[in-house]
Amino acid sequence: MNAIADTVIAFFILIGMFLSLAAAFGVIRLPDVYTRNHAASKSTTLGVLFTLLGVLMYFFFQDGIIHSRIMLGIAFIFITAPVAGHLISRAAYRTGVKMCDQTSQDDLKEAKD
Repeated sequence: MNAIADTVIAFFILIGMFLSLAAAFGVIRLPDVYTRNHAASKSTTLGVLFTLLGVLMYFFFQDGIIHSRIMLGIAFIFITAPVAGHLISRAAYRTGVKMCDQTSQDDLKEAKD
C-alpha cells in the first residue's frame, strides 16, 4: 500500500472512532431518553460506517478484493440503526416518558392529539 491510501484509511478509522466515542459520552451525559437515543443512533451509525469504510478500503488496498460481507455490514447498519433509534424514541414518547425540562419544542404532541 502507498502512503496516501494508509493516510485515508487511518483518517476514516479515526473519524469512526471519534464519532463512536462522542456517542458514548452523549449516552452518559445527556439528560433524557430522547437526546440519549439521538446520540446513540446517529453518532454510532456514522462511527460504525466510517470504521467499516476504512476496513473495506484496507482490505481493498491490501488484497485487491472488495469484501461483500463488509459492504453488507455497511448497508445493514445504515438501514437498521436509524430506524431502530426512531422506533425506540416513538415508543418512549407513546409510553409517556417525560422530556427534559430544557426541551422547547414537542412536534409529536400535535400529531398525538
